[in-house]
Amino acid sequence: MATSLLTLLDDIALLADDVAVMSKVAAKKTAGVLGDDIALNANQVTGFAPSRELPVVWSVAKGSALNKVILVPIALLLVAFAPWSLTPLLMIGGAFLCFEGVEKVFHKLLHSKEEDAEHHAALVNNVQMTPEQLLAAEKEKIKGAVRTDFILSAEIVAISLGTMQGAPFATQATVLVAISILFTVGVYLVVAGVVKLDDLGLYLSAGASSAKQAMGRFILWITPYLMKTLSFVGTAAMFLVGGGIVVHGFPFLHHFVEDAGHKVEGLPTVGSILAFGTPLLFNMLVGLVVGSLVLGLVHLYKKAFRKGAVAH
Repeated sequence: MATSLLTLLDDIALLADDVAVMSKVAAKKTAGVLGDDIALNANQVTGFAPSRELPVVWSVAKGSALNKVILVPIALLLVAFAPWSLTPLLMIGGAFLCFEGVEKVFHKLLHSKEEDAEHHAALVNNVQMTPEQLLAAEKEKIKGAVRTDFILSAEIVAISLGTMQGAPFATQATVLVAISILFTVGVYLVVAGVVKLDDLGLYLSAGASSAKQAMGRFILWITPYLMKTLSFVGTAAMFLVGGGIVVHGFPFLHHFVEDAGHKVEGLPTVGSILAFGTPLLFNMLVGLVVGSLVLGLVHLYKKAFRKGAVAH
């Protein structure tokens, strides 16, 4: 009996150690998507009345948790019965991330004055809405944020599983649940903090001491730049993560990047920096190429679909 108990405790200790190691690896691999997740959600839950910002974040967080309740069992079923499907699904997800990144860049560079005018008109219309209309608009925005979160959550789950191939099923299940909980809580705590930064700035700027007022003014000044930085980091993460997934899916590309990293590592002074930056740069370039190809295919499909609709 004592021997069996010791064996059980030993197995639990080994599992806990494996889970800790795997969790660290999975967290590192999904860090890029995490930055994108924070940036996208912080952008999507802004624009509400201050009293509604935290309730909206809470609603989206609950939707995110439900997304993972759906995704994690599906992912584990695939691991158990169709492990061969993980790589193709990862590749599809990576290509989609690249596509979203390129679409963002193109929209930023090529958006028209008419689109700016429409956005301004929408903001003016929001101010004139009745409470019932504002509530309906809020629900629609929450639904959109939850849909976006579903895609990013699927990427987090898929990338996490990709780092654990060959590990025991119990370890994969435990790590996946742990990563899902950690990321959901972490992302929406950060998002809540970001959307309330302006309120914190206003509160401090009205303080009695000059130090508080200066801090409040600084927060109000830096918040717009922080949001822009988050958006930039999120877009860059799409290329890095999506391109990295595609590169790892093709062995010849993966080996090419590894060889290039080893070659530049031997250079004096800058070798270690280049060895670190070369894979990142290559992943980003692959992400740009893949995203552009997917964007082109989507554009052609939409064009053909519109022609077909007109013909009918």
